[in-house]
Amino acid sequence: MENITKMQNIILENRNRLSVSGVVDVLNFDEQVITAVTDLGILTIKGSDLHLNQFSLDTTELSVEGDINSLQYSDKHAGKKGETLFGKIFK
Repeated sequence: MENITKMQNIILENRNRLSVSGVVDVLNFDEQVITAVTDLGILTIKGSDLHLNQFSLDTTELSVEGDINSLQYSDKHAGKKGETLFGKIFK
């Protein structure tokens, strides 16, 4: 089993501009919620008038603007590539 420490930076400016590194995928986004898979788990961004300005798989960076109310991580191991729900259940 690999034990590699992942790095992630989150920069929140005045609660209306957010930059996140280490983003692997964006699961969904609308004006109230953006859900992203990161190296450190699933990150849920909640607010209003949210706009996904940039997402790059090459640099793994995500940029969001809008009224940001909360950032929440869940499922610490969700960022593992190739691991599915069934893979977690039948470990």
